[in-house]
This record gives sequence, C-alpha cells and structure tokens, in this order.
Amino acid sequence: MSRPAHELNTGLTAALDTLAARRTESLAELLEFASIPSVSAQSQHAPDMLRAANWLMARLRQCAGLNVELWPTEGHPAVYAEWLGQEGAPTILVYGHYDVQPPEPLDRWNTLPFSPTVIGDRVYGRGVSDDKGPLLIAVQVADAYLSATGGLPVNVKFLFEGEEEVGSAHLPALVAEKAERLRADFVLSADGGMWSAETPSLTVSARGLAALEFTVRGPAKDLHSGRHGGSLQNPLHAISQLVASLHSPDGRVAVEGFYDGVTERTPDERAATARLPFSDEAYLAQTGAPGTFGEAGFGTLERQWDRPTLELNGLWGGYTGEGSKTVLPSEAHAKVTCRLVPGQTPARIPGMIEAHLRRHLPPGVTLEVRPSDHSASAYHIPADHLGRRVAREVLEQVYGTPPLEVGMGGSIPVLETFQQVLGIDTVFFSFAVGDEDIHAPNEFFRIPRIAEGHQAWARYLARLAEHHE
Repeated sequence: MSRPAHELNTGLTAALDTLAARRTESLAELLEFASIPSVSAQSQHAPDMLRAANWLMARLRQCAGLNVELWPTEGHPAVYAEWLGQEGAPTILVYGHYDVQPPEPLDRWNTLPFSPTVIGDRVYGRGVSDDKGPLLIAVQVADAYLSATGGLPVNVKFLFEGEEEVGSAHLPALVAEKAERLRADFVLSADGGMWSAETPSLTVSARGLAALEFTVRGPAKDLHSGRHGGSLQNPLHAISQLVASLHSPDGRVAVEGFYDGVTERTPDERAATARLPFSDEAYLAQTGAPGTFGEAGFGTLERQWDRPTLELNGLWGGYTGEGSKTVLPSEAHAKVTCRLVPGQTPARIPGMIEAHLRRHLPPGVTLEVRPSDHSASAYHIPADHLGRRVAREVLEQVYGTPPLEVGMGGSIPVLETFQQVLGIDTVFFSFAVGDEDIHAPNEFFRIPRIAEGHQAWARYLARLAEHHE
C-alpha cells in the first residue's frame, strides 16, 4: 500500500537533512566519477568504460536495499538497479548514461579534462554536466531516502547505459531483452538539461535525427593540379556544388519531400515561444557568431526546436596540411545530420537526400552515399502526463516560480526505444544547463545545482507518491 501523506512528509524531511549533511561528500563523488575517462567513442578507453561501470555499480551498492546488476551488451555494458518495496505505488525508470564525449581538442581546455577542477562555484571536466553530475544526483537522493527511512516513496528502477554518446546502438536490443524487468509507469531522465540557469525550465520535446555521409570520386588517384587541372572534374569543386544545392538562399532545405508530413505549429504555440525571455543579441554574445541565419519566417528558438534542419558537419578532401601542395584530389567527403520534427520519418530522409545528390551530381565524378544507423524520431510528452505535471509542481516549489516549458534542439534516440518497446513516455529532469559547454572544451557543472537537484528529486519522489494517493 502507498504511504500516508504525513509519513511521506517526514521521510522527505529526513532525506533532505541527510542530503544537506552529505553536500561535501556529494561533490567529492562527482570529482571521483568524472576523473574516469569513459569515452565510448574511442576504443583505447574500453578499459575505462568498464572501470566507470564498476564505479557506478559500487556506488549504487552503497544504497541499502538496492539490487544492482551489470547488463552486458555487444558494446559497452549497462548498469541496472532496482528497489521495489512499495507495493501498489507507481514505478519509475530512472535513465542516464555514464559515457562521455571525447575531450579533443585538448589544447582548448583550461584545465585537464579528466582531472575535474573546482573554480569558484563551478566544477570543470569532461562529463560533469553530461551526464555524470545529473546522474549522481538521482543516485544520491535514493541513497539518502534509503539511509534515512529504509525505503523510497515509490518504486524505482535505474538504467544507466554506456553508449549514449555513440547513438545507443545496442540499447534497443537490451531493452527488448529485459523488457519485463524494465516495466514502469514512465521514465524519469537524468539526461537532458535546463534552458537557463536563471529560470527553471522543463523540456517537453526533442527533435529527431537522421544522418549520412557521402563521397565524391574523380580520378583514381591524386594528380598534379598543373598537369591535369582544367581537364578533369575536381571532386572538391563537385562536392562544394552538391553541398550548396542542399539549401535555398533563404535557408530552407531544398531537398524534394524533406518537409512532407511536417505539422505547422498553431499561432498560440508560436506566440508562447515568442514570449520566452530570449534575445538574439544575447544568443549571439553567447555563441560568438556575427549574426543569426536559418529558415525564413521563423525566430531563432523556433528554428532550434520546431523546424527541421539539414546541417553539414564535416567537409574534407585533398591536402590540408601546412604549406602548399598542388594536387587535384581523387576524393572529397562530407558528413550530414538532419534534426527532425513530428511528422518526419527518419528512415526516409537519407533516401531523399541521396536522390537529391544524384540529381545534382556534376559530370565527371561518381557518388557513394552511406546512411548512418544513428537515428531517432522526434518526441513530445503529452501535456496531461502525470510525470510532466509532477515535474512542473516540484520545480515551482523548489524555485518559487513556474518553470518554462521548452523544446530541445538535439536528439535522444532512447526516447523512441522506451516508447516502442516499453510503451512509456520520458520526463526530462536534469539539472545541467544548456550553456555548460557539453561536448566542447571546458565543460562545467554549476555546483549549486547539486543541492537544487537534490531538493527537486527528493520532492519529486514524494510528490509522485502523493498523487498516487
């Protein structure tokens, strides 16, 4: 049976007192965890990946009563834990990831990426914001409840994967294999992030993803540009023409069929976005860019959250080293990712782009297109979802103001996995902030967010139990 309200309040107070007493210890744990270079994309860090998984398992085993397991995959393992002591109460699945992005370029860091460093009210290091700090908040709250009260207000399962930064390729198979163990009412994600450090926000949507790379080939080998230039097609020239053809001058994607199925937002929805405390001037100051650009007729936030995009992520070929080398290259290469919105099907987008590239291919070269298996559908959590309502209530309680409901320009493939395999939605509840240089040099996490996250996660569990009453 669920616990009465007075007991929930007593347990919440005890958990919060415990967390306050452990504040120094909580930061020390983050410094230790973030010192492990768990870079899933680089094979030389495979031992570090296992070391990080083992560290996380050991930390979870400090939580009295948690059942903790290591779940192998064809790639890096996942860590699972559960506490199911509240019969009849809701069950949530807490999601996060312990892998991190590569730290390169190393010369852009002001501190060593895997020697987490406290400067003022920030800790700098790879993975402190994405996702080790937010992940640990959830674990520390569970530990505080179990230490102080011997139980949790609701049933909790934890699933922490090691491949989010490389597309979660093996997670769908794992979730399907372990579906019965993972059954829950919804997912509460420690991954994600708030829009602003000054204003609480709740992410309610995420764009989808489709990706590909392509190669343009000309002569069978690199040739002398003096002897052969002007008589053969240059693959760099050809690929530049192809890339330029992907957009119209006003920023709209020029690929035929790309916008098929896209649902236009209502005037009220667009007006709500326009009312958010955002300015292009502040955004440009943050990014260091000289001006905004994108699809005509839409504001910056709409372009980032609600409109699909096609972005060139890499373009290379020929000689790029120091000095001059007069070469007509044999190949040129490009990488492309598309961020998608509801109504678009990720599996169809690469084929549309390939058809466009072949229609516009200049003479004298051949084209090879390689779609990526890294894809995701767009996601939006229903407005009346219980987990979303509880998150709004808790954030207002912690910060004293209602949270803004915002979108996410990025993509999280696991959202689709949880929906399709388990039939459940995901609520984002991370205390990272979007400006904390994740995936970039000098990633940081605001230390006060640890205490704020402790408050919110502890209150969330209690409030969810109250709603169940």
